[in-house]
Amino acid sequence: MERVSRGVSETRLPRRAGSALGVLALVLLGFVDCSQGESPGVSPPPPAISAAPTKTAGIVLANETFIAVAKQATASVVNIASTRKVAVRQQPFPGPSPFFDDPFFRRFFGDPFERRFPAPQERQEQGLGSGVIVSADGYIVTNNHVIEQAEEIIVLLPDKRRFKAKLIGADPKTDLAVVKIEATNLPTLPWGDSSRLQVGEVALAVGNPFGLNQTVTMGIISAVGRANMGIVDYEDFIQTDAAINPGNSGGALVNLNGDLIGINTAIFTRTGGYMGIGFAIPSNMVRSVMTGLIKHGKVVRGWLGVSIQELTEELATQFDVAEAKGVLVSDVMEDSPAAKAKLERGDIITTYNNVAVKDPVQLRSLVADTEPGSTVTLSILRDKKTRDVKVTIGELPKTVAKARGPDEKGRGEHALAGVAVERLAPEDLKRLKIDGGVAVIQVERGSPADRAGLRQGDIIREINRKRVRTVEDFERLVDKLEPRASVLLLVHRGTASIFLSVKPE
Repeated sequence: MERVSRGVSETRLPRRAGSALGVLALVLLGFVDCSQGESPGVSPPPPAISAAPTKTAGIVLANETFIAVAKQATASVVNIASTRKVAVRQQPFPGPSPFFDDPFFRRFFGDPFERRFPAPQERQEQGLGSGVIVSADGYIVTNNHVIEQAEEIIVLLPDKRRFKAKLIGADPKTDLAVVKIEATNLPTLPWGDSSRLQVGEVALAVGNPFGLNQTVTMGIISAVGRANMGIVDYEDFIQTDAAINPGNSGGALVNLNGDLIGINTAIFTRTGGYMGIGFAIPSNMVRSVMTGLIKHGKVVRGWLGVSIQELTEELATQFDVAEAKGVLVSDVMEDSPAAKAKLERGDIITTYNNVAVKDPVQLRSLVADTEPGSTVTLSILRDKKTRDVKVTIGELPKTVAKARGPDEKGRGEHALAGVAVERLAPEDLKRLKIDGGVAVIQVERGSPADRAGLRQGDIIREINRKRVRTVEDFERLVDKLEPRASVLLLVHRGTASIFLSVKPE
């Protein structure tokens, strides 16, 4: 898909507004006769004609609730237009050439072939999305993918005023970003507590799908805590069937109290449009990330310093535990908070500060949301015995880097755009019998590196014959890459090393 102060709203909603929908549903289903006063469990007589106006009053109450919520939400949701430069291949004839990237033709035609089929040219591309005003003085939350690599960000308010926005900060790991406009007395939405959401709860999605400004759709919360979707690094999505389409990214998901409970970010689709499954980033995560971006220009995340994996039934049997509950520690990093707390490989973490641990994704999010320097209590299983361990959480070190695409001047993408790497632990280097390198953790599908055969799990040891020992080496060498220049990689894969030539489009 595509993809902080509490303000004063002109519309004040009843805090029990949700009860109106319950009245509406029961009236329409015939379960409640609002004209009668019988006690529960007593069958009422057949409804009289005089009951109709009272039923209508219940419907009107519910209808007014929707209208009030929609009015409040649309006043705080903006249209965001971003402009960026992209590379477009100029073809000498209509349609893509099936021979353009064929090594056979390049081998025989060489440079003349390149001259006949020129390199990509730059053009301006505009993206559309949504955003939510979160402070009366102009801070706006949206999705990172709405403003990513943008040279200019324009915000259109519901009252038709246009502002050029400044990027305050972005967090690709959650797909969130904060921009700022110079305005005051803007309407905002109150924050909802996403941890209290219930499946079946009614929700409204507000945004600008397909450029149709101020569109409101209704649905329910279909699921909470959705993870392992492969969308971003930190996932804890709200799933909803409220219609979300391209352009809704960055818009608001609100409940019937008018509270902001999520930022719409993605959809599941096989057609490019709505198929009944949409995802929103929960408000508690949004608020935490937003606060970090505004205060520090970055998100400060907690760090435990362990490698973890799912505790399957087979592994539970191997470790002689009765139930497959919790996550298994597969490694403990040196000098990490976990190492200082004496955690060991093979420990099973069952709770984190009294919260039951269900899977690795959840534990990772719990740790990331913990303020560095805080002390937490872990319940672990070790040798079939339960014990509590206190750990002082550290700050997540800069051990993961992602190769950037176009630079600030928009010169085009280099050969390693779309490649993400992380550090190798000393024991990994010893096991692999190499003296340095970085592990590939992501290769964007369709990227130059993907087409060249680079895979997740490969170890990059050299870039253009320059040694790569650390993540910092990788970043430094990537920053020096020229757009459209080929790159030679030395990659360790399995028990052997191979060279890969990566050429951008």
